[in-house]
Amino acid sequence: MNFLLKLIITAVVAFGLSYLLSGIHIDQFFTALILALVLAVLNTIIKPILIIFTLPITVFTLGLFLFVINAAIILLADNFIGGFRVDGFWWALLFSLLLSFFTSILYRPEKKKD
Repeated sequence: MNFLLKLIITAVVAFGLSYLLSGIHIDQFFTALILALVLAVLNTIIKPILIIFTLPITVFTLGLFLFVINAAIILLADNFIGGFRVDGFWWALLFSLLLSFFTSILYRPEKKKD
């Protein structure tokens, strides 16, 4: 249930950001749902591999290179999804930062009190 809720929140935020950012284009809400699912899969499979391969530069930049990895994941998703288009690296970087920020604010699982 939490996974579906997080997918829907990510899709809503991504669809909203496509209206705010002129370099991000999402055709319809269904495409945003597909984007959220593809991002979940890429973040689960590809992102850890990229982090391991780029560990020296990530340590050297004090973790800032992780933003570049996030933008690369967005650009990779752009290649897989037909109705989703990103105009360049900087738009992907801004989109990934805002997407992470807003989804972390909107999705806060309730802590169980014992």
